[in-house]
Amino acid sequence: MNRAGPGTLPPAQPDGASAGSGLAEGLPSAVNGAADGGNRRALARLLAVVALAVILAIVLHGVPVLIVVLALVAMVMLHEGGHFAAAKLSGMKVTEYFLGFGPRVWSIRRGETEYGVKAIPAGGYVRIVGMTTLEEVDPADEGRSYRQATFPRRMLVAVAGSAMHFVIAFALLWAMISFSGLPVSTPTNEVTGLTSFVGTRSPAQIAGVQPGDLLLGVDGHRYSQPIQVVDFIEQHAGQQLTLLVSRDGRQISLPIRPVDGRHVRVLENGQAVPAKSGSQPVGVIGVDLGGSVYQTSNAFVALGRAGSMLGSVTAGTAAGIAQVFSFHGLGSFAHQVANAGHNVGSPASSASSSSGSGQGGQIMSIVGASELAVQAAKHNISELLYILVAINIFVGMINLFPMLPLDGGHVAIAVYERVRSRRGRAYHADVTKLMPIAYLFLAFMVVLGLGALYVNLLHPVSLPGG
Repeated sequence: MNRAGPGTLPPAQPDGASAGSGLAEGLPSAVNGAADGGNRRALARLLAVVALAVILAIVLHGVPVLIVVLALVAMVMLHEGGHFAAAKLSGMKVTEYFLGFGPRVWSIRRGETEYGVKAIPAGGYVRIVGMTTLEEVDPADEGRSYRQATFPRRMLVAVAGSAMHFVIAFALLWAMISFSGLPVSTPTNEVTGLTSFVGTRSPAQIAGVQPGDLLLGVDGHRYSQPIQVVDFIEQHAGQQLTLLVSRDGRQISLPIRPVDGRHVRVLENGQAVPAKSGSQPVGVIGVDLGGSVYQTSNAFVALGRAGSMLGSVTAGTAAGIAQVFSFHGLGSFAHQVANAGHNVGSPASSASSSSGSGQGGQIMSIVGASELAVQAAKHNISELLYILVAINIFVGMINLFPMLPLDGGHVAIAVYERVRSRRGRAYHADVTKLMPIAYLFLAFMVVLGLGALYVNLLHPVSLPGG
């Protein structure tokens, strides 16, 4: 039986017009017009909020923070974009591609997919129909669901998100090598940073030494090599000295008393350790000396160097992840969390090669990783790019862990179903049996994340010299 649709005209009336026909024709356009108008207003509000955020960042000198936030948002959406593109290429039905979670702020539909922004900017997602056997799918869409796709296509979709992080990392490394340059150390007497002592201020901090100062001499002795300055200070632990420094073109004398490095502690991989060791007193004042220049390479050479660096950073990140999730690493992390309340506020130094998860067994929260990126953005574009490279590689690798809800969980299920399938009969795993383990894993990750956040809030991380 045929039914008249919204745009179908009723039978013509003798006078050639009717109120009924006018209503039937006008209602759909009015509804669509109202929807379009509401969508435009939502977009205008969203753009106004973004513009306000940019203005506030400029006024409050928070542009580095804004840059890092935008970089992390781009990273998340490119991850989801990898899943999106792979699903589209594989013929799967993709219904949503959103930044954020919660209520819709703005969206637009193109074809069968809705694109938009939601109220809570805590990530993003792409919705592919039939990702698990638990999902109810319209019978008309079942043939285009993820669960009915071939094994190669499912694998492509599952790994595409993590693969995007390695693509991003390679692109960032190439840009760094080609345009901003790699740091090359040069021996100078420049103070590149101040070392933080646990529970006390360093002699350099007390004396007022600042990063960027040039040490011209100590106690009337002029030195041109950093090792000469270090040797003199180490031999005069506990003695009152006078540093001659150059700052902004002016020479300044600063009284300073080196302390015995065996009796002060610094944070190393989240643990408080003596600054120096040995049987004799070793004077330290808490400064890092040296300098660096940034050298670039041509774009073609940078391709090879970026590939090589990607391999080395990936290998280092894999080793770091293995150490973090070892029994020793988890025990060390638990001890770190339990003792985080002591010496509250003392900064934790972290190397610029941090993976975003921690260095040498130290687990770092997204807040800590973001803080490092902000510090790097304030200092040098190359340092920022390298921090973003490390974060991307870490996220790409951790997402391949074979456990739901991570991408690696979908990879493991696809492989298991492929092994169990027989010619002509596809096997579909019962995901409900995996849910208790998935919930336990998720709870474990939440506990780790909250613990790392707690430590990073009490002990803000910092780059060397930051």
